[in-house]
Amino acid sequence: MHPLPSCPSCRQPMEAHRFTSNQGHVLELDICFACQGLWFDRHENLKLAPQSVVELFRLLHEHRTDQHQPLAERMACPRCNTSLAKGFDVVRSGRYMIYRCGRQHGRFSSFSSFMVEKGFVRHMTRPEIDDLAKRVGAIYCTSCGAPVDIRKDHACPYCRAAFSLIDPDAVVRAMEGYAKASSERTTHATPSVDIGDALVALERDRSRAERERQKRAFTSSSDAADSSFTGDLVAAGVALVWALVKD
Repeated sequence: MHPLPSCPSCRQPMEAHRFTSNQGHVLELDICFACQGLWFDRHENLKLAPQSVVELFRLLHEHRTDQHQPLAERMACPRCNTSLAKGFDVVRSGRYMIYRCGRQHGRFSSFSSFMVEKGFVRHMTRPEIDDLAKRVGAIYCTSCGAPVDIRKDHACPYCRAAFSLIDPDAVVRAMEGYAKASSERTTHATPSVDIGDALVALERDRSRAERERQKRAFTSSSDAADSSFTGDLVAAGVALVWALVKD
C-alpha cells in the first residue's frame, strides 16, 4: 500500500476518497478537511462525474464542523515537494485561486475554488450583502479565502473578487440525471435560500462541536444571531445544497 500523500499546506497525510470518473473509471482524490483543500493529479479536476460531485458534497457536509486552519504561505507538491505556483483561473462564474506544480504533477484547490470552477456559485446581490452584514461580522472570500468585513467592504480588498455564494439552482441543474433527489427537484422551483440563516445555523453547529471537543468555552447559549463570527459561505452553501440533493 502506498503512503498517503501529504497536504501541500499543513504537510499532514491527506485522506484518499474514491469517486467515479465521467468515463466510469475509479478516480481517487486526496482531501485535507483541516485545510479545506483537494489535490488533483494532472487533469483529474476535469474528470469528476456529476454523481461523484453529489458524494463530494456529502463528505464536505459531514466535515462541516471540523476545525479549519489557514493555508500556508508556501505550498509544496505532494509528488515532488517543489513549491506550488499561486495563480488565478477565470471561468464564467468568477475568478478563483489555484496552486499548480511547475512539473505538471497536478494542482491544489480549496473547496471554494473548486465550487467556482464548476460554476456552482453566483455573485451576491446588493440586498443579500446588506442583509448578511446585519447578521455576521465578516465572511471568508470564496476566491482567496481571506476574512473580509462585509459591513464595510463591497468586494474582497485582497483579491478584488466580488462576494459570491453557492447557488443551489446551479448545482441541482448540474446533478440532473445523476441523483434521484436532484432530478426530482428540477421539476419544481427551488425553495428560497436564506444564506444568513444558514450561516448562523452552521456557526451554532461548529460552536456545539467545539464545546464537545472542549477546546474553548462559549459564554452565550442564546439563539440570537451573533455578528462576531466570520461566516463561511462555502460550508453554509454546501449545507443548503445537501438538503436538496440528499435522499
